[in-house]
Amino acid sequence: MIPLQQALWSGRFTAGMDDSTLAFTSSLDVDSHLAFYDVMGSLAHVRMLKHQGIIPAEDADSITAGLKVILKEIQEDRFELDYSQEDIHTNVEFTLTSRIGPAGGKLHTGRSRNDQVATDFRMYLRDSTLDAAESVDKLMMSLVKVAEDNGDTVMPGFTHMQHAQPVSLAQHMLAHAFKFSRDADRFMDAFERMDKCPLGAAALAGTTYPIDRHMTSQALGFREPTENSMDTVSDRDFVTELAYCAAQTAVHLSSLCEELVLWSSQEFGFIEMADKYTTGSSIMPQKKNPDIAELVRGKTGAVVGALMTMITMTKGLPLTYNRDLQEDKRPVMESMSTIIACCDIMSKVISTSKFNDDRMMEVTSRGQINATDLADYLVTKGVPFREAHGIVGAAVRASIDTGKNLEDMTLDELKVFDSRIEEDVYDILPVRRCMERRSSYGGTSPSSTDIQISKAIEQIMMRDETIRQEKLLIENCWKDLEQN
Repeated sequence: MIPLQQALWSGRFTAGMDDSTLAFTSSLDVDSHLAFYDVMGSLAHVRMLKHQGIIPAEDADSITAGLKVILKEIQEDRFELDYSQEDIHTNVEFTLTSRIGPAGGKLHTGRSRNDQVATDFRMYLRDSTLDAAESVDKLMMSLVKVAEDNGDTVMPGFTHMQHAQPVSLAQHMLAHAFKFSRDADRFMDAFERMDKCPLGAAALAGTTYPIDRHMTSQALGFREPTENSMDTVSDRDFVTELAYCAAQTAVHLSSLCEELVLWSSQEFGFIEMADKYTTGSSIMPQKKNPDIAELVRGKTGAVVGALMTMITMTKGLPLTYNRDLQEDKRPVMESMSTIIACCDIMSKVISTSKFNDDRMMEVTSRGQINATDLADYLVTKGVPFREAHGIVGAAVRASIDTGKNLEDMTLDELKVFDSRIEEDVYDILPVRRCMERRSSYGGTSPSSTDIQISKAIEQIMMRDETIRQEKLLIENCWKDLEQN
């Protein structure tokens, strides 16, 4: 029996790979993570080969038994990798053939490493995508729970990092929550597009064997086979799309973390993070550092870099398969695991933090954050908004000069700027009233944020049910391949 690696060069080539060539081309350190999926793909493939009568039933049974032994070793972390083989696919096939004899060489009938690796990687990323969406939803729920407890907590809303209008803490947390909801949706959209099975596309042109691609697709839990064999082995848009989903989520995480870092400073004093999710200083005993948030913010660069790696790698590749595509795995594997870890830890940070509502109210009450409400009040008195804007601007100037907040000015002082201002102005100037009166759909009033909370929870529940069903389908496919 010719060893598999030797068989790959003994026909066309007169010599095997130089050690340096093997070391440079080896992908085993990365694609060893695909070992479980590689065996599952092979189990589905050999089942189909047997069903179609492409290989003898006794050989198929021998291959299946051998693969199940390898699978158990992989699951128990006992499978020994041979680094003289350049990837996980040849490792599995070589091990199988060395154990069961020549029948093992029939496993590769009707497929190529090109469609094999595309199948393995889709299965790996399919699981990662569901896990990522689940982790994003967990973080989203932690934000929603803060919102549920803080519908009446007033804080300054910012534009340009300047106090703009009073908002509720609930509204602010929900703003982040809905960003993450879209991130989770993007992961699930990407899942839908990648849920097609490459197995059977072979090297690029399909195969002459009477294979049944729908059978292998169903066995592996895919919705259907891919439509075009050349496209199947050449394109990695499903990888690039996931890299984008991860990068966008990382950007949203970084924005949240930036605020938490600022809010935890003495200058803001809006939040105190739990001791177990902060660190101290090596020389300054008074310090409590928001290192988790800072690290998450810092990890954004690598996740965005993975997206740039994929776009750059694939921008000029001709059809069909090119070895460049070996480099698609590490950056996206790492970015997906980073996103999952970041969402999991930030969910804990958010859910255990203490929000200082008194400090938020104190800060909100300073200055002229209710100026827009005074302008809106004048509009209800028949003043065109642009004119009202100018009137309130003059009042704000006077407020700054005198050191009085607008709501602290007397009615006579306010009438100096416009005679239409009446006693009822004091019903709208308190910052809490400014927040409570913004009851438009999507607004910051408690009645509005209650609706938003219900919508957010509904989105999480619907998505999590889809995730649960998809995971169950895949799990049942694995059980069927292992047991039958």
